[in-house]
Amino acid sequence: MEIQKPKLEDLRIHGREASPRGSGVGLPLVVVCVLALAGGLAAYRWVKVSNVLEVRTVTATQSTHSGDPRTVLNASGYVTARRAATVSSKVTGKVVELFVEEGKRVERGQVLAYLDDTNVKASLRLAEARLASVTNSLEETRVRIREAEQELRRQTDLVANKIATQADYDRAEAAAMALKARLQQQGSDVVVAEREIATWQQQLDDTIIRAPFGGILTSKNAQPGEMISPVSAGGGFTRTGICTIVDMESLEIEIDVNESYINRVEPQQAVVATLDSYPDWQIPCKVIAIIPTADRQKSTVKVRVGFDQLDKRLLPDMGVKVAFREIAGGAATNSIKPGVVIPKTAVLKQEGRDVVYIVREGRAERRAITVGSISGAEVLVAAGIAAGERVVAKGPDGLRDGLAVREQKP
Repeated sequence: MEIQKPKLEDLRIHGREASPRGSGVGLPLVVVCVLALAGGLAAYRWVKVSNVLEVRTVTATQSTHSGDPRTVLNASGYVTARRAATVSSKVTGKVVELFVEEGKRVERGQVLAYLDDTNVKASLRLAEARLASVTNSLEETRVRIREAEQELRRQTDLVANKIATQADYDRAEAAAMALKARLQQQGSDVVVAEREIATWQQQLDDTIIRAPFGGILTSKNAQPGEMISPVSAGGGFTRTGICTIVDMESLEIEIDVNESYINRVEPQQAVVATLDSYPDWQIPCKVIAIIPTADRQKSTVKVRVGFDQLDKRLLPDMGVKVAFREIAGGAATNSIKPGVVIPKTAVLKQEGRDVVYIVREGRAERRAITVGSISGAEVLVAAGIAAGERVVAKGPDGLRDGLAVREQKP
């Protein structure tokens, strides 16, 4: 048998074309499949994440109070000043000087403005001159009375010695009596002149406008050069007041309570007030008085509520919400058991019940709760959730039970 010897061609390296057909197609196909699978997973995750709602949560905290007074009635009203006045003058006159600026504090009797007093001073000087004239006439009459009395004594002696006639005596007596009557009349004229001076002095004092009580100036209604009058006059060109003074020590709350619920209000009842401008500030108050009459058009009864302590943040005409506390034995009682505190915004009204949403294992869970009391921006929950649970502070649109949610990072 003949053994073939190796040939030089057998040692040559064959190129790409020598590879079997189709041997290089498998690798690119695998790569394409892996990339497609990764893209599908990414798209799935993106769709899943995009369907998750972001919610802001808070932790329900245990109430630190042994018990909170139960609110028996909620109402709204306004801060009012028991003592406030628009200051005017007693006479009509032109303002020449004004010492009024909004926000300025004044004391009782402090000068606020001066009116034009030119005519009043002229009349006062005339009255003083008339008094001086009457007083001088009075002195002259006294001198003449002394002269008449001396003449009467002479005529008395002459008649007694039968030197003068009775007629001469009668004339001397009548002259003395007439002068005495004139003296009495002039004395009355002096009194009249003095009273006239006092009247003009009072009118001069009326041109000075003073503060009737201490307080804060809240408005400025006149300027120098304007006419001011206690009554409306001059076709609308005359002011009826120069400023408004409010006694900040007399601030209180006025509330119109529906007459159907007035039986829940009693004098000295504890009240918690919350200003619209300071919703987190709870102000302790108490009922001062219940006005014993009803408004037939509004079916309400006016209730006056006083502050336990005044504060500079309290201003007239501020809107305020009040919560009347439960009364038992003449005092507010703590009748609610301890619970947990959550924000007021977390409580929703659904199907006639109070509910909240909590976050558990990445999903929203709806809970029906029992609201114990509402205090400002917080709610005391008596039952339904426990301290430490994460509560959705404000549910976004579309939030429902079982929906996947993600808590916002603080």
